Amino acid sequence: MSKVTKKRKVADAKVDDTRLYSFEEAMGLVKEVNTTKFDASVDVHVRLGVDPRKADQALRGTVSLPHGTGKTKRVLALVTPDKEQEALEAGADYAGLDEYIQKISDGWTDIDVIVAMPTVMAQLGKIGRILGPRGLMPNPKTGTVTMDVKSAVSEVKAGKISFRVDKFGIIHSTVGRVSFAPQQLLDNANELLSTLVKMKPSTAKGTYIKSVTVASTMSPGIKIDTRTIKQ
Repeated sequence: MSKVTKKRKVADAKVDDTRLYSFEEAMGLVKEVNTTKFDASVDVHVRLGVDPRKADQALRGTVSLPHGTGKTKRVLALVTPDKEQEALEAGADYAGLDEYIQKISDGWTDIDVIVAMPTVMAQLGKIGRILGPRGLMPNPKTGTVTMDVKSAVSEVKAGKISFRVDKFGIIHSTVGRVSFAPQQLLDNANELLSTLVKMKPSTAKGTYIKSVTVASTMSPGIKIDTRTIKQ
């Protein structure tokens, strides 16, 4: 069993496990209880009242965070030659097709997001087993399969993120870094929750947002009072 550090004990003592906090309180507290020396990410975990086994309740989508994530994402645009320059000018770190498909086949995955044109998707089949497990496979539902490569790349660079519900009905999403101001974290979290509420499946019964927890990397989780969230 790993030893609890002195800093972690102090952080744990500041969070009342029996209490439900408002989003406003949580975003200030999550900065206070951070114990890392680096600019840790702040994540929101949302347990939804959905059954991911049902196709219409296996939620997956995107949200553009008002203040971004605090991390510059490395974007690869898999496009035909005539679209390469456009993708690079929009902010893509890499743009091309055959050479990058080969690099990925050889084990290269030093990227965070892949944007692809619909016309090249058939060629990605050979690297699907590499991209799929890493969450890198482009998908129309997340806006990463499109002919409007310029807009797709720009949105990702500006803070657009993708999310999907896991098999337990939970959405895990980064909403910023501990260096963000509490209001910036709050704005980003509210944008995520608002998007999830709009996506509520008509077949989902009972309480939709069951629980919400906020935590930074290696910090204690802070439970949110879901009654303060508009549903």
